[in-house]
Amino acid sequence: MLEINTDNFPKLITSELPLVIDFWAEWCGPCKAIAPMMEEFAREYDEQVNIGKCDVEENNDLAVEFKIRNVPTILFIRNGEVVDKIVGAVSREEIKRKMDKML
Repeated sequence: MLEINTDNFPKLITSELPLVIDFWAEWCGPCKAIAPMMEEFAREYDEQVNIGKCDVEENNDLAVEFKIRNVPTILFIRNGEVVDKIVGAVSREEIKRKMDKML
């Protein structure tokens, strides 16, 4: 799974592949709960979707740009535009449904 930060974000947002960003924080329990699912998705959707996580405390500029107010927040981005979003911990099925819809 990618570590998304201010340096690699411009390249990822302009990639032909859709982008899924898991905004998280070290102190966030629900973030830790969905982390293993996101790792699985990164393997499952390898070469179809760029999937990564972005620490909101280390990359505050990205959190501000996308108006991230709560963590975890998962953004689904296609062609540089946010097409869907999940706030809070949700089921694996819900994340998978949104992932599949984006393809």
